[in-house]
Amino acid sequence: MMIDKTPKYALILVSGLMLNSTAWATRDGGSVTMLVGNCIACHGPEGSSLGPATPTISGSDDETFLETMKGYKNDERPSSIMGRIAKGYDEADFEQMAKYFSKQPFVRQKQKFVPEQAQRGQEYHDKYCHKCHEENGYVDEDGSAILAGQWMPYLQFSLTDFHAGTREMSKKMKKRLKKMVKREGEGSLNDIVHFYGSQDRNNINRHDDNDDHSSDRDHHRD
Repeated sequence: MMIDKTPKYALILVSGLMLNSTAWATRDGGSVTMLVGNCIACHGPEGSSLGPATPTISGSDDETFLETMKGYKNDERPSSIMGRIAKGYDEADFEQMAKYFSKQPFVRQKQKFVPEQAQRGQEYHDKYCHKCHEENGYVDEDGSAILAGQWMPYLQFSLTDFHAGTREMSKKMKKRLKKMVKREGEGSLNDIVHFYGSQDRNNINRHDDNDDHSSDRDHHRD
């Protein structure tokens, strides 16, 4: 396997973070900023991770967040610590969290990537991934998750798990991933990570019209 698994599921603990000053009321009269405090401690201000192995969770569709957290809570998704954390909340809590993080911007950091690998990754994305991960992975539609600008080590860990069969994926994704690796080799997994890591545009609205990004789609092909 060509993907580096070290350090697997490493957590970057960020102390002293300032929570968003907007305090939304929860069902028990508390503050949503208090409810998401544990999330922000590891996943960064407003859910935008400071990296490198902890994913950014802001900007995603509500359902993506809900399904992810329920997967952890029900031990259906592998984790080192998230399963234990998720068990401390109920579905109503997850819904409040999902609403909060869906409204926060996905802040992308500059990452080091290999241009040649990113270019190949662009080709593999267009060939195998674009139907589900639209706009080069910048939007989360129907649970596809935001991939553009996500931390590369986290993407590597996730693809390692998917490829090894230790993490469940949809039938469509399983078929496409298997086809890509068979045709392009295991190196394609690293290449596609470099492509998504190279996408660093911020202030992207997940509901933007396609025309808004027509000039940017071929940015890494030029």
